[in-house]
Formats: sequence, C-alpha cells, structure tokens
Amino acid sequence: MTPVLPDTYSKEEKEEIERRHQRLIDAWQTRKEAQDLEAVDKAFYFACEAHKDQRRRSGEPYIYHPIEVATIAANDIGLGRTSIICALLHDVVEDTKYTLDDIREMFGEKVSRVVDGLTKFANLEGAESAQAENFKKVISSLSYDIRVVLIKLSDRLHNMRTLDSMPKHKQLKIASETTYIYAPLAYRLGLHAIQIELEDLSLKYTNPTIYYNIRKRMDDVRSKRMGELRDFIAPIEAELEKNGIKARAEIKERSINSVWKRMMDKELAFEDLYGSFIVRLITDCPKEQERLECWKIYAVLTNCYRPYTKKLKDWISFPKANGYESLHAVVMGQTGNWVEVQIRSERMEEIAEKGFSAYWKYKTDNDTTESGFDEWLKKAQDLISTDSDNAIEFVDNFKLDLFSDEIYVFTPQGRMITLPKGSTVLDFAYSIHSEIGDHSIAANVNNQLAQLDRKLTKGDQVEIITSESQHPQEKWFEFLATATAKSRLKSGIKEYRRTFREEGEKKYEEIMRKLDMEPSKANRNEVMAAEKLTSTIDFYYNVATGKIDERLIRSVLKPQSSSSSFVRYITFGLLGNNKEKDETPSITTSGEFDFNVSTCCNPIPGDDVIAFSFPGEPLQIHRSNCPKAIQLSSRFGNNIVKAKWQPKSEIAFLAELKITALDTKGLLNRMTNLLSNEMQLNLHMLHMEAKQDVVEAAISIYVHNTKELDDLIAKLNKLKEIQKVVRKNSN
Repeated sequence: MTPVLPDTYSKEEKEEIERRHQRLIDAWQTRKEAQDLEAVDKAFYFACEAHKDQRRRSGEPYIYHPIEVATIAANDIGLGRTSIICALLHDVVEDTKYTLDDIREMFGEKVSRVVDGLTKFANLEGAESAQAENFKKVISSLSYDIRVVLIKLSDRLHNMRTLDSMPKHKQLKIASETTYIYAPLAYRLGLHAIQIELEDLSLKYTNPTIYYNIRKRMDDVRSKRMGELRDFIAPIEAELEKNGIKARAEIKERSINSVWKRMMDKELAFEDLYGSFIVRLITDCPKEQERLECWKIYAVLTNCYRPYTKKLKDWISFPKANGYESLHAVVMGQTGNWVEVQIRSERMEEIAEKGFSAYWKYKTDNDTTESGFDEWLKKAQDLISTDSDNAIEFVDNFKLDLFSDEIYVFTPQGRMITLPKGSTVLDFAYSIHSEIGDHSIAANVNNQLAQLDRKLTKGDQVEIITSESQHPQEKWFEFLATATAKSRLKSGIKEYRRTFREEGEKKYEEIMRKLDMEPSKANRNEVMAAEKLTSTIDFYYNVATGKIDERLIRSVLKPQSSSSSFVRYITFGLLGNNKEKDETPSITTSGEFDFNVSTCCNPIPGDDVIAFSFPGEPLQIHRSNCPKAIQLSSRFGNNIVKAKWQPKSEIAFLAELKITALDTKGLLNRMTNLLSNEMQLNLHMLHMEAKQDVVEAAISIYVHNTKELDDLIAKLNKLKEIQKVVRKNSN
C-alpha cells in the first residue's frame, strides 16, 4: 500500500510537499538503489505524519523545513542515504510526541544516534548558557559521527534562508550564532559555498545597511567588470591553447561579506578594491600532474600580464587545514586594475566548494598521507576528549584553537609546529611542553632576541630561553592566542600558587587574631565572595602576597568599624557628555532598565543596536554588528532585550574617526573650524601624527545621531587635503 500524506495538509500543500520530495531525490548524488529509495521514502512519510499539525512562523507547513535540510545535505554537501534520513527526522524528537526509542525501533541505532546529536537539550535550568551547552553537544559529535555537524550546518543554512519571518531580536540572536560558530565551522570543513552564504545572510541581519549598500554597488559595476575580465581572459586562453594546456576560465564574484571584510581590513573604499571579481583558471588533469600543470598556467599568466609577486599565495604546496588547495596570483590587467587569479585543478575546485565530502571522495586506500583536514579532525577530537565542564569555556577554546587560520613555525632542530595565526612566542613554548612555557623568559626568533609576546609569522624558527627562577604569571593571559597555552598556564599558576598556601594560612590566622575573630571557613568564604574568588589556593596566595590584607578583611567582616565604606557595586549612568542625572534616556526598551552604552563599539542614534539584560547589571547597549555583541548573542540569546533609539534626543554620544590627510599648512585649523564653528560639535580628543608628508589623525567627537556623523564625514572629505575618513569600531 502506497503511503499517503495526512489530510491536515491542503491539496496545494500536498502537491508542494511531493514536489519538494522529488527535488530531494533528484539532488541525491550518491548510490540510489531500490532499498535506499524505500528507506528514504519511509522516513519522508513518517516525518510528514509527525509534523502534520505544525506550522512555521511564516504559516507554511513545518515539513517543508526538514525536506529542505535534507536537500541541502544531499545536494550542497553530497551526503547519502543515512544522512538524508537523519535530516528528514532531525526535529522529530525535539518537536513531536515521538521519542528516540521510537526512532531506534523504526530506523535503527545509527540513525537514532545521529538524531540524538541533533536534538537540543530539553531542560537546561541552571545552565549559564543554554546556547553554549547545545553548541557543545553538536561539536562533541565530531568524536563519533561527523554527519551530525554536517546536517546541523544544513539545518542552520535553511533557517538563515527563512529568517525574514522571525522578529528582529530573534534574527540578531540566530545571525550572531551563525557568525560566531556555524560559518567558521563550515569553513573548517571546507564547505566554502555554505560558508559564504551563511556569512552573507548573517551580515544581512546584523548590518543590513552595509549589506544592501555593497550589494547595490556590486550590481552597479557587474556588467562593466565582467566585460573587462572577459577581455582580460582572451589572451590567456589563446596562450594556453598555443602551449597545449587544457584549462577553462571562469569569472567568480566575491561574496558581499568578503568584500566588506576586505574593505575593513585594508581600509579601502569599494571603488579602490580590486578583488570584488575573481578570475579562476581550472585545469583537468590527473592528480599526480596537478602541481606541474598549475605552475605551467601561472607561467602562461605571467607571460601575458605583470604579476604582483608579493601577493602570490601557494596553497598547493601548503594546503589549508580544511583541505583547500589553489594557487593565488595578482596581476595588472589591460585597464590598469589589479586582477586576482586563482589556479587549480578540477579536483581542487570540487574540494574547495564541497570540502569534506569531496575530500573523502578522492581519498584512496593507498593514500596514507595525513591531510590538513585529518590533522584538524584529530585536534578537534583531542580537544573534545579533554572536556571542560564549562560549556562557554569549551566553545571558546574550540573556536580559539580550531577556527583560526594556521601558520607553520620550526624548532631549532627543524621540527614543524602548527599554530593558529596570531600565536606568540609563549604559545609556541607551551606547545612544546608546560615546563618550558612556565619557565620562559625570552626567545631567539630567526636568531634575533624576542620577548614572549612577540607574534610569530609563517616560517619563523624559534628557540625558547628559560630560567629556573621564572614562574607563570597572570599577565601572560593577555597575549596568549591558543586555548592549549591558556589551559597550561592556568595549571602552572595554580601549582605555583599552591606553594604559598602554608604561608597564606599563617598570615590569615595572624590577621584574624588581631581583629579578634575566628579564622573560620565561614569568614574566609565571605572574604572570598567579596573578592570574587572561587579557589582557596587563590585566596591564600593573595593573603601571602599582601593583596588581601588586614584593612580589606576588616572592611568585609567589620564594615561598621571601618573609617570608609567598602563599595562593591556601582551603578553606572548613561555614557555621553555631562548632562543632568534626571535627563530622559535616548533608548527605548521593552521594559524599564538602567543601561550603559558600550565603549567597545560606541553606538550612536541611528545605528542598529542590540541590548542585553543580565541579572543585577545595567542593560548593555551594543551596535548589532559589534564583535562583542555577536559573541554575547551566540551565548546568551535569551538575554536579548528589544531596544531602539528615540526619535529625538539631546544627549550627545562619543564617536571616533580615523583620518588620513596630506600634511599641509593650516590643516589643523581648517579641521577644528569645521568641527567647532561650522558644525558646533564638542571635541573630546584630537591626536595627530605626521609621517613624512602624510598625517594620521584620530578624533573623538560628541554627536547626536548617525546623520550628524555622516554629515561631518562628508564635509571632512570635501577638504582638499583629506584622503580618507573612516569611523572607528565600524566592524
């Protein structure tokens, strides 16, 4: 008997469900034998029945979602039967009456385990961050079945594609999670196409103004740039044919988020950015000939056009950790514009787009060499095995060590050490051994003396200098970049402080005798709570070293006898210029809150903002695209409070500008005249530094809204000496 769809769906909906079902089958790229099709159909009709009474916020039948997730898993990642079944069932246990036991009985243990990995925790009362706990659960699946992560990425992509129907605060929460965890995870698994779509969709919701502005600019120049690049390609194709090299040429468009990041990193306007469109040259040849063929194409390219040699990137000799291989070159085109060219094989192209699944497709039983992906997966599994009880710490460590770009450095003996980009000498020391890290005092980097906070670059050779008198220090955390080093430093500090316990206990007893009090556990715990200490080791260390002294203990345990009160909690008012305390705030929220305007991104009226509410603390106001806000949203999405600027406000807010200008006589006078006289703005800080004939200026100024700031930037740009004006913390 042929299964039928439940009658809770309308005729039109049934037709649409069947159409989507067929599209899923068509997208299925792996083996499709009769028993495989039967198993997927069984899961499909079961999911339709389980979700028959559910609707998405848009009003559509909920079953559309698991079908689309399964289609993404099949088409965009190339997963097979078991993954498609799990994708169809991924929300059944979480959202319907059916249990894992039901899934296990109907579809087997393997499917049940994957679905379990995809199911959110039902009860997380008391957890510091439910989001972090669920992230941890998904990430931990890397140790037993990577399909959990791949299906989760498919799920996240479809949720991002359908985010318009969600309220604003939910959009920001989900988009921030995506930016913080899921897009980097897609990158690490080599899922380039999914990564860039996740990043673009995240930007669309965290900073819609920038997203739509860049999209319009890309639309405006597309026709012209495509024509220029087709003319650019023509002589290359002719030269390739002349030399008997089989290769095809493509013109690729950079993602909107990628363009924005490059604009920020290089501090360039869109018009000055050469890499918004890319030429890709792809050769079809056997794997053993790939490297030679790619370099032959590079030789042809540089015969046609002059290369920018410093921009040459060889990801063929040194593939990225996610398996990415390609040769990147930048050459000067006929129109006087730099053109980025990527050279790769068909195999490399498939791996670049579909990552993990394509990598395993091409890996043979005879291929015993470990790739960067194999190493990354092992590193991930090692990190998971050294599990942290704190979910937030676990997720942060995972992101810190495993989502960063990598560099290769060498020991004096020539052993290669892989570290995340941004690692320091001390990170290197701790990667060798905890004892070496704890006793490090300096290093020889490429035979030159360097301090512990020196950042390493690709190819550095490092020799650590140690001393027995050195001990691990708290301040070292400030410049460590790896979770491994931070964990080892934490353990080293703990062991070092443990040696002060006896001295600290004696000193504590002496202080308590002077105060005529018992050195009891209750009194000690009260002082620890006041100092926000959780470890007795830290408490006795602070007593032994004088950080906790008689005056402090008295102020906590005998506040009435102290000459001055010990203030533990301070309520901060609105940041801005000096106004009366009773002035009406310029933020409207869904409730009555004290609030602080964040100094990390300095939001001003007109900026898209996001607010966070934490017990006992003023509301935190951030710009919606602020990295700190994205991090908080990814951890504490349920703490988001709706917030928007009032239409009018007399309160001024601090904004920071970075200005590049030619060093001419009277420049400072013209700038201050514009600020103070013409626009009547209050200047908070002005710093100028001349380097040869160029002036770099940093200005902090009070403005009332983004319009006023935009007007200021426009007028500054009209001064003939000024080359560029950018808002700092624009992210």
